[in-house]
Amino acid sequence: MSTLERNDLRLNQALHAHALFFDPILRKVDWSQVDSELNKVPYVEEKPGVSVTEDGDVVFHYFAPDAQSVQVAHLGGPRHDLAPCGDGYWTVTLTGIPAGFHYHHYFVNGAMATSTLAPYGYGCFQPINFYEVPDHESDFYLLQPVPHGSIRMELYESSVTRRTRNCWVYTPPGYDRQTDRAYPVLYLQHGGGENETGWIWQGKINYILDNLIASGQCEEMIVVMNSGYAFQDGELSNFLPGDFDAVLMEDCIPFIESHFRVKTDREHRAMAGLSMGAFQTLRTTFRHLDDFAWIGLFSGMLDYKADSLFNHRELFEHPEAFNDKVKLFFLAMGEQEDWYEAIVREHRRLIEIGIRSHLYTCPGGHDWHVWRRSARAFLQLVFRS
Repeated sequence: MSTLERNDLRLNQALHAHALFFDPILRKVDWSQVDSELNKVPYVEEKPGVSVTEDGDVVFHYFAPDAQSVQVAHLGGPRHDLAPCGDGYWTVTLTGIPAGFHYHHYFVNGAMATSTLAPYGYGCFQPINFYEVPDHESDFYLLQPVPHGSIRMELYESSVTRRTRNCWVYTPPGYDRQTDRAYPVLYLQHGGGENETGWIWQGKINYILDNLIASGQCEEMIVVMNSGYAFQDGELSNFLPGDFDAVLMEDCIPFIESHFRVKTDREHRAMAGLSMGAFQTLRTTFRHLDDFAWIGLFSGMLDYKADSLFNHRELFEHPEAFNDKVKLFFLAMGEQEDWYEAIVREHRRLIEIGIRSHLYTCPGGHDWHVWRRSARAFLQLVFRS
């Protein structure tokens, strides 16, 4: 990270990197100037799809030279008209956008579209654009001048879905050099409508870990991110998207333990997730307390779902046994989420019946602004006494 980036968070590469382009160049070939023998291949600059001004205003540009109308809208928000601004571009400037992560949609001639000029991720069950308004109070998820871990995409066979699956694995700085060292492992799940790439591109979990490890605020660990969808051929669902519990326990964990230097005892194995991933975490860890000692639920409730075929609340009937098994039972919720009051009451009841649990809250709704902070708080506690 350059000195300029440190002084102006808007320029930090972590805010602009995405699944299709780590370091977007915002340049394209001007094919009208390319000669037949390719002696000349000139580039021209493109306008950034989304940029943030020094005053915090958000400027959108969309390239659609033949469009009759272009609009942009945040999730659940009103559509805003863009106006032509020359060379095939359309633009609008919006004010009052809060700091944090923002999914958004474009509409060209009334039809939903994406922009090749703005960052892409997978969210809301579709490829979708996002952007960031820097939070000048916090830079814990940004690219910093510290040692960086590695992100690896691994393929493994599933006996449950009978398909090849992939998982993304974060290894801490020095993993490839310290070949005689084993690490604790965290299995970290995304939410509904997202996938195994979410914690990387939207969540910035690798930068969160890099920065915490560099400052000594969390243990060095390996983090494994899976797709939470585990449908078999022809299978549909009314609640859980397939038997992810079986995929994790029977396929993924054995693969990780045979391919990475991870500690294999329960005291060095954790699981956490957000929203849908929180319920999957609850279901898996409570069914397999002999395998997990650290549990994190971000934006998740403790409601018993009949479709899960397992009543996890029965474990709360034996507080001493639960506390002996679970080193950390971590609950997190945004203070503007619909379930905020409910989780506060739930946590209070757990304390009253003798269940040792930790509640973390922060301002925000059901979004990555909250989940990044939840992950940071959890990471500072997991694998520590």
